Amino acid sequence: MRNTALLLASLTVTILCWGMYGPVLRSGQEGMSTVGEVARLRPFVCVGLAYFLIGVIVPSLWLYFRGEKGDWSLRGIVWSLAGGALGALGALGIILAFTFGGLPIYVMPIVFGGAPVVNAFLTIYLAGRVKDVGPLFLAGLVIVILGAVVVLVSAPKHASPTHSANTPADQATSTPTPSAASTPVRPGPFWAWTLRLVFIAAAVVCWGAYGPVLHKGQAAMHHSRMRPLICVGLAYFAIAVVTPYFFLGEMGEDSTYRSWGTLWSLMAGAFGAGGALGIIMAFNSGGRPVFVMPLVFGGAPVVSTFFTIAAKHEWGNINPFFWAGLILVVAGSAMVLVLGPRGEIAERGETAESVVAQ
Repeated sequence: MRNTALLLASLTVTILCWGMYGPVLRSGQEGMSTVGEVARLRPFVCVGLAYFLIGVIVPSLWLYFRGEKGDWSLRGIVWSLAGGALGALGALGIILAFTFGGLPIYVMPIVFGGAPVVNAFLTIYLAGRVKDVGPLFLAGLVIVILGAVVVLVSAPKHASPTHSANTPADQATSTPTPSAASTPVRPGPFWAWTLRLVFIAAAVVCWGAYGPVLHKGQAAMHHSRMRPLICVGLAYFAIAVVTPYFFLGEMGEDSTYRSWGTLWSLMAGAFGAGGALGIIMAFNSGGRPVFVMPLVFGGAPVVSTFFTIAAKHEWGNINPFFWAGLILVVAGSAMVLVLGPRGEIAERGETAESVVAQ
């Protein structure tokens, strides 16, 4: 009973954290831009710093003063670092999708709707149970994809103002007008739309693979909680802090570390890291990626959508097709959860992971 309650609490925390991630990050991007658009690298740096604090410093202190079960293993470190790298690259995909005109109101539902498809197939493949997939399970995946397309096509086209609604008025009015030499070269509508889809797809693949890969790292560390989280935080620090810092020095960007934008971006990173910890706690409480991740990816877009609509006061601009698409995304994710061959996969996967851990 205790494990069940902890599992539900962990899932709830992750759904709330990851649901808030996209809208909060978008506000941070808007708050840092100096040209009235959205920043890319500096918000990403803030996300990496938040992950480093929550995913490296805090767990390291926990291990030093309190310790926990499990131990370090090379295979566990490699898998956990790979999971963190996938998470960081997925976050970068979200940022770039926003940069090329994507809005949280449809980017996040599509990412959270498509990621269970990747998650389910990767988990089933790693467990060697591809032949056990039934037609209803595949129907759920098709419904997720169909719902994501409907959400994309019917999303409000003017849901984001030039400046964040949460950006102080003095910052909005004092934004300098860029000179012709510093004005960024913008791709045409077709290429912007294409790049938007490419980066959304990259986020779907990375975040879909995140859960199964991280689970293998945790299993190889004898189901430790803090050690895999430290590896995730280190991967984020390398990809989201060190690498962007180099590009900022070499290429620059029309953005600055404004207090409001920095705060929002750090909050987004904190939500992301909190969700990562929730995933690890869910795995540690008996959850398996084949149903934990679809459940998270089914609930997070609901939180993300309602938060975005409320923050942007877009209730009157939402048409029925958008709601229908969102319902299809959630329903398809639920079908993936319920109809997936999770019992056999969990047993087979646990056996394989126990061998790896030994």
